[in-house]
Amino acid sequence: MTLTRRLALFLTTPLLLAAPSAARAGSLPSVASGHRPGPDLLYAKPASAPQLSNRAPWRAAPILISGATAYRSGEFLYQDYLYDDNGAQGTPDPTDPRSGGNTFSKQNGTYTYPTDPRYAQNAADLVELRVRAARTSTSFRVTLNTLNDPSLVAFAIAIGGTPGKLRPFPLGANVSAPADLFVSVHPRGGEMVAELTNAATGRRVRGSTLRVRVDRRRRQISVTVSHKDWNPRRRTVRLAAGVGLWNAARGRYLLPGAIADATTSGGAGTAGAPAAFFNVAFRTAEPRQSVTEGTKVLTDPAWWRDRAQGAALAKGDISPFFARVSFAKLAARVRDDSRVPRTGAFDRILPSHFETAQGASFARSCLGSAATCRGQYTGRLEPYAIYVPPKPRPAAGFGLTLLLHSLSANYNQYLGSRNQSEFGDRGAGSIVITPEARGPDEFYENYGAADVFDVWNDVARRYRLDPATSVITGYSMGGFGTFKLGAQFPDLFARAQPTVGTETNADVLASFRNLPVLMWNNVADELVPFPEYTATAAKLASLGYRNELDIYRPCASAGCSPITPNHLELAVNDEYGPAAAFLGTAKVDRSPPRVTYAVDPTRDHANLGVVANHAYWVSGVKLRGSGDAQIDASSKGFGVGDPPVTSIPLGSLGTLTGGHLGPIQFARQGQSWGAAPVTPKADAIDITATNVAAATIDPRRARITCNASVQIRRSDGPIAITLAGCGRMVRAG
Repeated sequence: MTLTRRLALFLTTPLLLAAPSAARAGSLPSVASGHRPGPDLLYAKPASAPQLSNRAPWRAAPILISGATAYRSGEFLYQDYLYDDNGAQGTPDPTDPRSGGNTFSKQNGTYTYPTDPRYAQNAADLVELRVRAARTSTSFRVTLNTLNDPSLVAFAIAIGGTPGKLRPFPLGANVSAPADLFVSVHPRGGEMVAELTNAATGRRVRGSTLRVRVDRRRRQISVTVSHKDWNPRRRTVRLAAGVGLWNAARGRYLLPGAIADATTSGGAGTAGAPAAFFNVAFRTAEPRQSVTEGTKVLTDPAWWRDRAQGAALAKGDISPFFARVSFAKLAARVRDDSRVPRTGAFDRILPSHFETAQGASFARSCLGSAATCRGQYTGRLEPYAIYVPPKPRPAAGFGLTLLLHSLSANYNQYLGSRNQSEFGDRGAGSIVITPEARGPDEFYENYGAADVFDVWNDVARRYRLDPATSVITGYSMGGFGTFKLGAQFPDLFARAQPTVGTETNADVLASFRNLPVLMWNNVADELVPFPEYTATAAKLASLGYRNELDIYRPCASAGCSPITPNHLELAVNDEYGPAAAFLGTAKVDRSPPRVTYAVDPTRDHANLGVVANHAYWVSGVKLRGSGDAQIDASSKGFGVGDPPVTSIPLGSLGTLTGGHLGPIQFARQGQSWGAAPVTPKADAIDITATNVAAATIDPRRARITCNASVQIRRSDGPIAITLAGCGRMVRAG
């Protein structure tokens, strides 16, 4: 049975915001000569997203950290989570297209959108809510992730109120909160209108004239309330808000039923008066998902940071979610970012370079077609998790740890876990990032791979990084991704640490000559079995590369069978101290004496700026025919030979302690390198190649001259080697 099949079976159980700054100097890899490491997308100019731009009078830069609030440029801002528009926790819609592939990234709310494509399965996803006070009015602005058709959505803002005294939102929302007034914005007669309602009486405030402006390109809806209708003066005012869908035929909110169809949302089961809101604002304390919560990770999940929202909407009471907005601060144009996290674990929003469509496409599965799949989350804005160590920033910058999520999981898989913090707190500190990768099953191909480098690019602009201390790791699908991206771009990383992963194309493992690997696998893994991961380790060993395979046996309790399936045990145990120690403070050697590089062209995506045809001082690798290719180039200009290989005795035992499951035994095998022998320096380079038509050598980094002896020891066909900057080409075959 193929791996894909096994995984599938398992899972079915005008004024614009100023452009972001370029990457901070030195935060991205750089070399003195030759091709820069990694794909072109990593170095792309900042992307712009319409949802993050402003039109006068709005001016403040967005926070881009979910669940945070701030005062900036005379505006109060709340930044929501992306793709958390899941409504109340009720009875799941049996036709929910998400249920097949999100076992460990389930939404807490059970609402599903109408199947009409205009909803894009994302129409009520709140991105941001702003407040701005002018001399004679107060304005509110809601930004949505998706706005294909404004006639489908509505939102309401509760103003004021006494804690504990609940008032129902108007227009059949079936939701209550403390309020003195409600501002309701909804479609009517082909346009968006707004009305001001007295919360105590439920009646519209006479004579009130609220102005609404819809900016479809920016996906923003603004409403302005005259101070003749409501004047906050310089008080501190309590606000609450929610976004839902609109029922034009009835002139009120569209309520979900049990099963979605073209015009009705689903996921409410038999509830007689389900809440209409899909998304609620001012959720600044949403729980994180704990790996030790047992079945709650499925029945009451928090992967999308919507657990508190799901529970509150199920009760029809959103009083826990509110902001106290100081209009005195707004008038004084106070800058207050005190509630914007700077360290620790949190979620960021990425303005990506790609949008294949607004919203999401949950019916799409990438299993078996990742190389051509666009992923489920297709919009311009993408979420990612980040951990910033609570340490002084090193002079050279923090390291970077790319921690890739598992199949069926999402970007918050590790949020707040020791997997995240132990990797982040090692040494002088490393920033840990987990991209969403466009969905639960992209296998870091295509748009999933692009999302990884888009996120890295974004982090390099916002934080000072030391690119020489970048490493890659991940669990399950993330372990596969560690091998995949490590083989494509080995000169980006100092170390690689896949957990319960393997490499399905053994040929590309040749790229790991200068990238040491620590594999963690389980003895009775039902998804990544013993023969597969040991074959990967054996291939690395046969190449003479530095690698270690630790085979864990989590089953330690009395009466527990040693063949009990345990693919998830190391995740639940959540102890990665030895792995963090392996990653350590190692630095990338971008100019090694010998380069072996394998090319798998099926993993390239030129349209996304993700092409792997270069590593270290070898670039421009062109294939002669179909299939994989490999080039091996050894420079004698370094005056060293290949280091001797030292084996770790097969079956050497160890014990992992400190996790949630108690001591776990493992057997260790692998090999390391001794000191490289000194050899006479020579102005020469030796090359062997398979299926390579052409390649370029950078003489400076290879420590040779333009007059070097280029010996093509073996090639299976004609090959041309160019010495960059020398005007010289050597041909053979």
